[in-house]
Amino acid sequence: QVQLVESGGGLVQPGGSLRLSCAASASIVSINLMGWYRQAPGNQRELVARITGGANTDYADPVKGRFAISRDSARNTLFLQMNSLKPEDTAVYYCNAHRYEQYPTAGWYDYWGQGTQVTVSS
Repeated sequence: QVQLVESGGGLVQPGGSLRLSCAASASIVSINLMGWYRQAPGNQRELVARITGGANTDYADPVKGRFAISRDSARNTLFLQMNSLKPEDTAVYYCNAHRYEQYPTAGWYDYWGQGTQVTVSS
């Protein structure tokens, strides 16, 4: 089991910045893939950015060049630096951990945080 707790959301003006954090209850060294997703009202949850254990990153096209994902293994924390925010970035942002586990049944497991609200508005 991995528990994830997001923080850092809030209200920001267009063009502003926010830094989201996701604290994990387990060592993130054991987590194969971590990512940030977002869900706006009326929309499906969508991938924002993800990072592998080897620090390879992948971004959704709308956030490329503006957002940066990183992980700090010493603090078991995932980050999302968001710059040049736009109103269309408004959503609840969720942290995800994707890990292979042996028990109770060997396979890939997904864990989610409770989400943090990001609102971009003047």
